[in-house]
Amino acid sequence: MSGAAGWERPEEWPQERPEEQQRVVPPIPALGQGGVLQELVLADGQPPAPGISEEQRQAQEEWEALEEIQSGLGGTSGAAPPPISFSEALQHFQSAELPCSRGSARAPARRGILAALLRCLRGPPRLRPQLRGEQELALAMAQCALDDSERVHMRILQTIYRQLTRSRLGCPRYGAHWEELGFQGADPGTDLRGTGMLGLMQILFFVLDSRTLPLAREIFQLSQHETQNFPFCIMSVNITRIVIQALQEERLSRECNRRQQVIAVLNDLYAAAFLRLSRLWEQQHGTVANAGFFLKELELSTKKKPRQLLKSLEAYLSRGLRPPSPPSSQIHFSSICDPGVELEGDA
Repeated sequence: MSGAAGWERPEEWPQERPEEQQRVVPPIPALGQGGVLQELVLADGQPPAPGISEEQRQAQEEWEALEEIQSGLGGTSGAAPPPISFSEALQHFQSAELPCSRGSARAPARRGILAALLRCLRGPPRLRPQLRGEQELALAMAQCALDDSERVHMRILQTIYRQLTRSRLGCPRYGAHWEELGFQGADPGTDLRGTGMLGLMQILFFVLDSRTLPLAREIFQLSQHETQNFPFCIMSVNITRIVIQALQEERLSRECNRRQQVIAVLNDLYAAAFLRLSRLWEQQHGTVANAGFFLKELELSTKKKPRQLLKSLEAYLSRGLRPPSPPSSQIHFSSICDPGVELEGDA
């Protein structure tokens, strides 16, 4: 123990011989990755080494499986990031420096003197000035891309995965498991170009709110149907796109003004639209081949009568029953092009 601070060699201890001084004692490997468990890995085709029990081999296999899960989570830590609540994620975006200026993310103005006059006479109401900041935040999130280096983004992604799959473990950042959730490929970020992080935030709301979680899982189960399957997350992103358009065109101003909220209205309308889509999908035996027709009908409903959709969601959540849906004969996809259809708020 010579060389240790505060310790001296007793005189009666024998001195090391020169050959002993050259001998290096190998360090004790650390537990965990690259440590003792790594030393238990057996080469293919070799018999088990003496002294290695079956329990040790099982422990090694479990450790390797956990490392494989954690290796692609994103971020700087090797451990799975903790789940995140919707309010915590929203607070992050409220305080973050988003790529696009919130001030520039305003609803497009209608051009022309005649259009302005018609708007004053029969158009939907304007959003109240005190709600403009929340509207701009929602539109700025829609232009914010998924960032692997942003831990909050990774926590949102992991929380969605755990809630839909009911898994207690995380998953790699890239892989075929995202296709099982209904993304187009191994990277969910490529499907968010039109909705940005708002697309993930609305899924996060859907799978975390105790009122809508059973509905989210029911629709997710429907998306796995043998013949009526559809990509859940891609469909979700399309619904978010419709909701964004309704917000930009100020089709939701009346409801936002009434509730003095914007993001909460967007989330409820998203859930209501997903509910309607699932009921139409079930009743008319929808398939991916005719998904475009369902989305067009949904877009018309969302922009024409958002309040009606929201009431259907309220009825579903309050009674736990399926809201009445029109018979198949009453739904005509060709009517979406009818220029005479009036939108909510019109005279």
